[in-house]
Amino acid sequence: MSELFDVTLGPRDRPMTRAELADAMRTADVLVPNLRDRIDNTLVAQSGANLRLIANYGAGVDHIDVATCRQRGILVSNTPSVVTEDTADMTMALILAVTRRIPEGLALMRSNDFDGWSPNALLGGRIAGRRLGILGMGRIGQAVARRANAFGMQVHYHNRKRLREETESAVGATYWESLDQMVARMDVLSVNCPHTPSTFHLMNARRLKLMKPEAVIVNTSRGEVIDENALTRMLKAGDLAGAGLDVFDHTNVENADLRSLKNVVLLPHMGSATQEGRSEMGEKVIINIKTFADGHRPPDQVFAAML
Repeated sequence: MSELFDVTLGPRDRPMTRAELADAMRTADVLVPNLRDRIDNTLVAQSGANLRLIANYGAGVDHIDVATCRQRGILVSNTPSVVTEDTADMTMALILAVTRRIPEGLALMRSNDFDGWSPNALLGGRIAGRRLGILGMGRIGQAVARRANAFGMQVHYHNRKRLREETESAVGATYWESLDQMVARMDVLSVNCPHTPSTFHLMNARRLKLMKPEAVIVNTSRGEVIDENALTRMLKAGDLAGAGLDVFDHTNVENADLRSLKNVVLLPHMGSATQEGRSEMGEKVIINIKTFADGHRPPDQVFAAML
């Protein structure tokens, strides 16, 4: 970016403060935030006349008030597709970690308490033959479906719109129009939909209670899609067998009960954390900015209607 543009770099690996964001938005022609830089309507209203593009470093844009940006003539772009394979890999890793109790085995070895193999120690469950329900069948959901098929899982999905028949066939997935009916019959539920007003706490207490007690839930999308407090209560009560979470209601895991449960695997939002993915995200940001600077619409422009 520095070779192509006059660039002011923000602090390394920490979110900008609100004051820093406000100052950048008053002076910059293009702003490159990430998911921890929350850009609400108040900040957008304070932006300078020169700001015409917010080129987000990341796929999700729920931290940006896209509608207000559009009203002020500010385009928003993101970096879709580059995180697809990495996030799908992490989804399968969490499914295996929860069902096969991998963190418990790791803790046993690190504590030096392992005294030899025994037939009933740390018994988990086989994932082959299990029903996997995917909530949100976009790029990542479809990538998860392909991986799950390779593991011998039966793949089902619920989506805002049903996939085309040829796409369904390619990923080997069965569509459920009713989310309630799907979650009640799944052994594993993978949350792969974005956070929007319509998906906030989509997996609420009522819907979580529809799940089978022996089922597990995995979330690599956005924490706000699941009612975290309701999920914690069910896990503590044994009403759900386990959970694997890479995202949370808040940036940090503020729920101490959730952290303490042995049947829960928690990760620090690592779903897209690969060297390849980060580099490709940066390249997409540069392409969006360069295309815009050349007088064209950024290839990854986000529209308010998409949210």
